[in-house]
Amino acid sequence: MDNTGDMVEVVGQIASASFSTLAHILIMIGLSALTALIAKIVNTVVRRLLRKASMKEPGKLTPLMAGFIGKVVGVIVWLFAILIILQIWGINLAPVIAGLGITGVVLGFALQESISNVFSGLLLALNNPFALGDYVIIGSVEGTVEAMDGISITLRTGDQKKITMANKLVLEEAITNVSASPTRRLDMSVGVAYGSDLDKTRRVILSLLESYPEVLSDPAPTVEVSRLSASSVDFIVRPWVANGDYWAVNWRFQREVYGALDREGISIPFNRLDVSLVKS
Repeated sequence: MDNTGDMVEVVGQIASASFSTLAHILIMIGLSALTALIAKIVNTVVRRLLRKASMKEPGKLTPLMAGFIGKVVGVIVWLFAILIILQIWGINLAPVIAGLGITGVVLGFALQESISNVFSGLLLALNNPFALGDYVIIGSVEGTVEAMDGISITLRTGDQKKITMANKLVLEEAITNVSASPTRRLDMSVGVAYGSDLDKTRRVILSLLESYPEVLSDPAPTVEVSRLSASSVDFIVRPWVANGDYWAVNWRFQREVYGALDREGISIPFNRLDVSLVKS
């Protein structure tokens, strides 16, 4: 009977210990899940606040800057959350922290390009050379700005190609923001044959431009003789249009200017080479 009682007592102790261990594990899982949930909520709240702030004060905080700050804050929040979860599970962080000195040097060399891109992205967000949806020319690359993160920006070209550029490369290039102004000037040229009535040619081109509702009257279009080429007298044609009408007006003018000049008896010459044979 004594042996049976001892066995029952041992089994009870094992069961109690197992239950205690299971309960402890469940508590740690619950605390870990709660930490992750809090991190997610903090990230969501921060991004919403940044988005609202960018809408209220777009001059001070642009959507591009708000998105960049939100992503950086998200990385920091999740880093702290991971450290807290490791502590919950009893993982000793002292050796990890002690090794951060040497590890930091190694990672610094390994990730120097990434770190440079992060700081370049921060400078871009602060200087605000462009915003989401702007059409930009960066070096030899151009397209509409779709997104920006801590490493790169994403452009979408007119033929729907996706271009990703490192922030560091963007900062090193000259940035032309085509969308910075609501209006844009078209720079076109028209060549007419020598002997043409230049005043009449100018009036015909101006009349054609004035027939386009997209062409702005203020500032007025410029149509002037720009140079005397080998085979033609060249006019510069510079109307102002809204950004969205740029290509439509350009294509329409190129298509219709020949007919307008031809109806008035003004010819557009083509390159011609005269060869004279001289007998020796």
